[in-house]
Amino acid sequence: MVAQYNATQESDADKLRICTGGGLGVMEAANRGAYEAGDKTIGFNISLPREQHPNPYISPGLSFRFHYFALRKMRFMLRARAIAAYPGGFGSFDELFEVLTLIQTKKVVPIPVILVGIDYWNEMINFKHMVEFGVIDQEDMHSIHFVETAQKVWQDIQNWYQLG
Repeated sequence: MVAQYNATQESDADKLRICTGGGLGVMEAANRGAYEAGDKTIGFNISLPREQHPNPYISPGLSFRFHYFALRKMRFMLRARAIAAYPGGFGSFDELFEVLTLIQTKKVVPIPVILVGIDYWNEMINFKHMVEFGVIDQEDMHSIHFVETAQKVWQDIQNWYQLG
């Protein structure tokens, strides 16, 4: 999930928007929540060997299909103001580490990277060991937040931008 943030929040174009990979599961749930709240939602679908179809909660005209993951990730990051990652496979890790690398190397302005499912992420990635081995700095951990609920995701985004 990607949220767009603008401090002025004055026009509809500046609102936070839910942008997902456009598929089923958590992506569909995020799109559905925004849709049912009356907001626009965006889906960045990907062409896969086992065809993935956009979920029905993406706003008309805001469903985009990508052939290459690199272009899809670039589009996600162009306007991303927060990333919420849920337990997933190789694609989720690829996207997560791309974001963390861009933040670490200062290619993008730091944004909150929120990992939902504390046990999952602590089992899969031992950030503490990465710091201890010197392959990342403690400073690299400042953007990363571990949470359990969607409410906590939103709270962390609000706190990051001092909206709450």
